[in-house]
Amino acid sequence: MLQDREELVVPSSTQLSAMTRVFSPAVFREIAKKGRSPLFARLLAMTEIADHCADNATVGEAFDAIFDVLKLAGRRDEYVYRSALTHNVLMGTHSLNTACMLTEFRAGACKADLAILNGTATVYEIKSERDSLARLANQVDNYKQVFAKIYVIAGEGHVPGVLNTVPSDVGVMMLTSRYRIRTVREAADRPDRICPATVFESLRSAEAVAILKRLKVVVPEVPNTQRHTAMRAVFAQLDATAVHKAMVTTLKRTRNLAPLSELVDHLPRSLHAAALSVQVRRADHSRIVEAVSTPLRAAMAWT
Repeated sequence: MLQDREELVVPSSTQLSAMTRVFSPAVFREIAKKGRSPLFARLLAMTEIADHCADNATVGEAFDAIFDVLKLAGRRDEYVYRSALTHNVLMGTHSLNTACMLTEFRAGACKADLAILNGTATVYEIKSERDSLARLANQVDNYKQVFAKIYVIAGEGHVPGVLNTVPSDVGVMMLTSRYRIRTVREAADRPDRICPATVFESLRSAEAVAILKRLKVVVPEVPNTQRHTAMRAVFAQLDATAVHKAMVTTLKRTRNLAPLSELVDHLPRSLHAAALSVQVRRADHSRIVEAVSTPLRAAMAWT
């Protein structure tokens, strides 16, 4: 419920920075823990968005209004790209009941921006307008050790550079100026090239055990001090395709997002990606829903 939206078409660098931080995990966690966020109130004051909102606007509507400014080409950060992938791939092509999404998931020496597991494991490396391509080749090399499919999603200006940097089996997507995802090149599905030992290093201990049991492999019975080394040695001997399939099945169960469906349904669209990637207690869900329904004028006084 913005009024005079055109006055915010060109935010200052300070305002743009504050808008980006509004969608940080720190704000979302603070809302979950306290039912309010003094950090949100301070950042909101810096953006001046409240000055352009209707008198009866809510916190949720302010989040959406800020996101509308951030999603314009040239201002997009990683969160905007994650939101596009969340709505177009996770909740568009798939659903919270059939697929799971991982963020900041360890893959070798890197952390994956976002991965979606359905029939296979697909990683999406985000290169927003604010990012450099300097680390891209190394990131792709690491992702190949864990994920069967790799996509790089970038702004239009980065696409030629991405195509020149990554091998032909890596898919390329573009987030268009109209905030739509267009596939420039499809990714190859290559579970056979993953490294089972590297996959092991990405997993929680219970997940690694579950994968071995699924593959009918004996779990090493050794002292805890030797467990990691022994488990890694077992994984290193396993078939790559079999490990990848078992990983997908296991993580879809252990990282299941279906319990978050009700929370997502009660949040503004701009916060869906945050709700699905920032871990908060289930007991705090109602506090989050209540907070985003708070009148914006009242939230400006949050302390």
